[in-house]
Amino acid sequence: MNFKNRFTRTVNTMCNKMMECRVVRCCVMAVLSMVLGVTHAFAQAAGGAGYEAGKNAISEASEQIAQYVPIATKLCYAIAGVVAIVGAISVYVKMNNEEQDVKKSIMMIIGACVFLIAAAQALPLFFGIEDGVITGF
Repeated sequence: MNFKNRFTRTVNTMCNKMMECRVVRCCVMAVLSMVLGVTHAFAQAAGGAGYEAGKNAISEASEQIAQYVPIATKLCYAIAGVVAIVGAISVYVKMNNEEQDVKKSIMMIIGACVFLIAAAQALPLFFGIEDGVITGF
């Protein structure tokens, strides 16, 4: 038996064994549906359009981003609140158990909350959005 036939048989055997697993089969189907499920391809006509089509597409994308930035900002605040509450409970449990690294836990929780609040404040500035209006470009 030559190398090509042996290789083909080995690969087929491995694929058959992998496809017997339900999780792998579901993952493969999900990936295939994502890849092959694209039905529309948006393209701009190149003939005589110049840069106007690209400019319009970029401005439309930036307007859509501007709509999602306030939601992402509020989400960062909500996550910071959840981190603070869970962290406070964690510190309370550690203090009752008289563990040694309570101070370290407190500092890590405060750091995480400060980071999330700073990220929520910086997110609109990063995209050039001020009061829901795009100021960049």
